Amino acid sequence: MLEVWRAADGIEVFESGWTSDHFYPMHGADPSGPRLEGWTTLAALAQATRRLRLGVLVTGIHYRHPAVLANMAAALDIVSGGRLELGIGAGWNELESRAYGIELGTPGQRSDRFEEACQVLTRLLSPQETTTFTGGYYGLRGARCNPRPVQRPYPPICVGGSGEKRTLRTAARFAQHWNFTGGTPGEFSRAREVLHQHCADIGRDPAQILLSAQVPFTGDPAQTTAAAAALGAAGAGLVIVYLPPPHTPAVLGPLASALSELS
Repeated sequence: MLEVWRAADGIEVFESGWTSDHFYPMHGADPSGPRLEGWTTLAALAQATRRLRLGVLVTGIHYRHPAVLANMAAALDIVSGGRLELGIGAGWNELESRAYGIELGTPGQRSDRFEEACQVLTRLLSPQETTTFTGGYYGLRGARCNPRPVQRPYPPICVGGSGEKRTLRTAARFAQHWNFTGGTPGEFSRAREVLHQHCADIGRDPAQILLSAQVPFTGDPAQTTAAAAALGAAGAGLVIVYLPPPHTPAVLGPLASALSELS
């Protein structure tokens, strides 16, 4: 993984690098396999790179108190020289949550908790000196986050998820970046339109939100490029290619050559 990131840092077509916030392997892999914790790994990769923007795609908000996460984000933004994208989501993985005794909650509870967490994060990371907040899940009294992140007012918030009633509404309120977590270009277009409607409902310009989508790398650069092109035509401004293990920088050159043809 380290060698992949170092190599990608020197290839212009790759704009950002991402880890994930899962403790068991995903994407159909054996759940008993190894998995590095995403935020700790990201801090190490930030020190190994100089250009790539970076983030966790996306942080399950129920795994860490948002005040703790705010301090983590501020520290990593400083460590990386202002390259952090703060990826967050409501959480969904029942297997991990049950195994670790972390309460996941109902879909409604997850959405309520996520919206509160967004308020806590944005207030703590903003230039205001202290934060007081009273909610159903979180309460802060004169809380501080010091030192502040490099990026002002705070690192871009990347919301992951496509729930039409709640997640996309929360993204419209708080996100500078929305990530579509999987599906067809048609499904992406549908979610994009719902997001834009939520923006219209609160009087926000949807152009303020970068739209991204994930594409799995199957080993065929041409196939990956075709999938990226289809999502770009549907309105995605950024495509994030998932590289399955085993990690090797050998895949980057052919993939970069294929993707460069899109620009």
